[in-house]
Amino acid sequence: MRESFLWGIVAGSSLVLGGLLALRFPIGRRTLGLIIAFGAGVLISAVAFELVHEAFETSAGDGGVALGLFAGSAVFFLGDTLIDRLGGSGRKSSSGGQAAGSALAIVLGIVLDGIPESLVLGLTVLEAGAVSVAFLVAVFLSNLPEAIAATTGLAQAGWARSRILGLWIIVMIVSGLAALAGYALLDTASPRTIAFVLSFAGGAILTMLADTMMPEGFEHGGKMVGLFTTFGFALAFLISALE
Repeated sequence: MRESFLWGIVAGSSLVLGGLLALRFPIGRRTLGLIIAFGAGVLISAVAFELVHEAFETSAGDGGVALGLFAGSAVFFLGDTLIDRLGGSGRKSSSGGQAAGSALAIVLGIVLDGIPESLVLGLTVLEAGAVSVAFLVAVFLSNLPEAIAATTGLAQAGWARSRILGLWIIVMIVSGLAALAGYALLDTASPRTIAFVLSFAGGAILTMLADTMMPEGFEHGGKMVGLFTTFGFALAFLISALE
């Protein structure tokens, strides 16, 4: 159980790393867009091969996968809509869109984005006795561009460096707790329930990608984002295949 918490912390630590990089080095909009596109490709691969495919095999084709996908998408959409109304719509904007939002809504929004991934990390430890290296790498790599983009925007919105880093440390700890919850709450779950949770996370992550990361990547990176998204997808698939 403790192992799941530690792996959640490891995955979330890339948020702190991304924040430090963005605060230390000036990153151009085009470069940032391409980095975001790479992270999106990594997560798409993780959803396809580490979540939905695994959920399908676990459920033995009983239809729970489709239900989980749409449930995850709907829940994320509703939560995201609520947070937008509270003032967290620009939480990942690299252009300073956070200036008009409330700090609480921004924090809640970023936590919402990361919970599905962290839950699955804990679940992989429970199922296999060890963390899925492919999914851990996917979450770690995808967190970097998210943190870089959000940190850039938060700094432009007037947030202090210590406040920004404090935000990422909080989210890192929440990621560890979510991974722990994924292990503890599903310890005696049936294969159908596990399949539902995997596909639920997949639906939530796909909705997040379409809503935030991919539009932001294309806005700043242009047509080159297609190549970088494919590269991220291919790298994550290679890691999954080798594992």
